[in-house]
Amino acid sequence: MLREVLDLVCKEYTMWTRILSGGRGFGFGFRVPRECVRGVGLGIAGRQERHASSSEASMRKTALFDFHRDQGGKMVEFAGWSMPVQYKDSHIHSHMHTRQHCSIFDVSHMLQSKVHGRDRVKFIESMIVGDIAELKDNQGTLTLFTNDKGGINDDLIVTKTDQGYLYVVSNAGCADKDSANMKARLAKFKAAGHDVELEFLEECLIAVQGPSMSKVLQPGLTDDLSKLTFMTSTLATVFGIQGCRVTRCGYTGEDGVEISVPKSGVVALTERLLANSEVKLAGLGARDSLRLEAGLCLYGNDIDETTTPVEATLVWTIGKRRRQAKDFPGAEIIVPQIKAKTTRKRVGLVSTGPPVRQHTPILSPEGKIIGEVTSGCPSPCLKQNVAMGYVDVAYAKNGTPIQVEVRKKAVKAVVTKMPFVPTNYYSGH
Repeated sequence: MLREVLDLVCKEYTMWTRILSGGRGFGFGFRVPRECVRGVGLGIAGRQERHASSSEASMRKTALFDFHRDQGGKMVEFAGWSMPVQYKDSHIHSHMHTRQHCSIFDVSHMLQSKVHGRDRVKFIESMIVGDIAELKDNQGTLTLFTNDKGGINDDLIVTKTDQGYLYVVSNAGCADKDSANMKARLAKFKAAGHDVELEFLEECLIAVQGPSMSKVLQPGLTDDLSKLTFMTSTLATVFGIQGCRVTRCGYTGEDGVEISVPKSGVVALTERLLANSEVKLAGLGARDSLRLEAGLCLYGNDIDETTTPVEATLVWTIGKRRRQAKDFPGAEIIVPQIKAKTTRKRVGLVSTGPPVRQHTPILSPEGKIIGEVTSGCPSPCLKQNVAMGYVDVAYAKNGTPIQVEVRKKAVKAVVTKMPFVPTNYYSGH
């Protein structure tokens, strides 16, 4: 059972924090998204939680599955895939190793696609809020699939390559929904005579994250990594593996890359990277706590089909041209909210005492319910509880004292600016 694995992680975290904090343990709280049985987003998720061994036949496996098992990976079901939640090292050790050195995450379960054709930009922009036309060649951006009600169907990264196609990466838990949405839109575009084609990729995807990433990866690249800045991408041969796409991005807040690599070469590439003593494997557990410290949203927890980009404080993803044109799904609802504001807002929270988890009620100082936690865990770096959630806008200002209800008791908390831990994205300086 996945719960048994998470209990083990909880014990490891509690022991670790007691040693470092003089006896007070924080525990560890993983979140279960509200959405579909498959599990949603990039964190530890899914209502049907069970250890991989109980239903391996029904789960999809990445090309690194056997490698994970050989390396001591504890496999769990996530979004219909068998994925490693952690390895022989504890979750906390993996988290801190990523912050201080370099870790490899298998994210091959993500949906990768290419959009070809003369009308490729018009096609993708018909579904998202971002301005893809303004991107430079090989530049990417985080953007959002939105619906007609102004809600967020998924978050994704779109890269405008110099190879005549758009490279798109979206969430594993939304793969069926996203692919169906794109196929339906494709049929309409083609029926209208537009030149566009959609290709779903079978490549693997690994994330190499941490401050020593560049030192580890540069010897295997002919490209100069110092010229590959945050959210830019290049085609490259990586340690002899041809046909890789290297994009400087990630989900940890650290400098890093995501490498789309042919299935036939992913084990060899992973082994080559692990030959460097700076590098270790890390699982979904560390990935989730790292992204929360970095203030990054998890689809299905912090954003979903009922939250708008304005409520989620993701207005920056909406291109200025797109705001003016109001030509994306839900624009008639979303654009007016930018000026008129909303009744609730996503904020960061810091608290002490028991861990704060998803669905924890957020209270005013007087005890009135003013919102709900969407993600929360003890921060390995800060040694205190961090969380994000939605509150009434009157309580959304940083520094506002509030409370959270943990185990039916009110615990003091404060609204805090995110990211909780400073990010280290590489800008070229």
